Amino acid sequence: MTLALSAARRTAQQARQERRLRLILLRFILVAAFLLLWQLASLGTPAFILPSPARVWHAWTTLVETPSFWNDFGITFWRITVGFSIAAVVGAVLGIVLGASRLLGELFEPVLVIINTVSSSIWAIFALIWFGLSNWTTIFVVFMTAMPLILTNVWQGTRTVNREYVELAQTFRMSKAKVLTKIYLPTILPLFFAGARLAFGFGARVSIVAETLGASSGIGYRLRQAADLVQTDQVFAWTLTLVTLMIALESIVLKPIERHLFSWRERQSA
Repeated sequence: MTLALSAARRTAQQARQERRLRLILLRFILVAAFLLLWQLASLGTPAFILPSPARVWHAWTTLVETPSFWNDFGITFWRITVGFSIAAVVGAVLGIVLGASRLLGELFEPVLVIINTVSSSIWAIFALIWFGLSNWTTIFVVFMTAMPLILTNVWQGTRTVNREYVELAQTFRMSKAKVLTKIYLPTILPLFFAGARLAFGFGARVSIVAETLGASSGIGYRLRQAADLVQTDQVFAWTLTLVTLMIALESIVLKPIERHLFSWRERQSA
């Protein structure tokens, strides 16, 4: 029985590894096909409209060698991180509070709808009026974009908690802290991470909009500067920088954390 179970787990693990390798190969083929189409499209197009991949790569390597590149890169990364971190804390706390109290949830639900309705561009304009050309303009826009998504997911997570478990815990006089950590968190965390990953992507994109409108440094500011000077290859290079940053954070930070926290799901499915 034990040998059969071990063999089944090994088989399942090998299948997951093969599936992962196949996915990596397919993604590599997809990227190669995209670059090939890009190269073909650029052949009959002026460079100021659509530069070739080689031209963009040369512009990017030139930018990387300048000290200002790393300064702008670090500033944008810091703004996104601060805005997202504040949004994660505030959104999680408010989501739990609104989910724990039906009255508060019904009272503030229209407010959440209004916040989700207002576009990031409008928040950027408000932030520019309130904070001027400062770091807080971008941080505020990232916060107002990411926070409602996290709040909504956590709030919906609290609604899926099994009430019978909560009542049973109250019967055994479990403290509120234990009810939160033992019953609420295991249910909320998957939805929190789903919302957080989505919010992080949206926050990173709107940070560029905010920096374009109200900043004197950062990737968005350099994008606007390059566009004003019709340096299309640099526009593509800065865009490539942002995309690389998002993919790296998603693959190196967010996904491993989520995989580590929910590894028990894989063991159960195996």
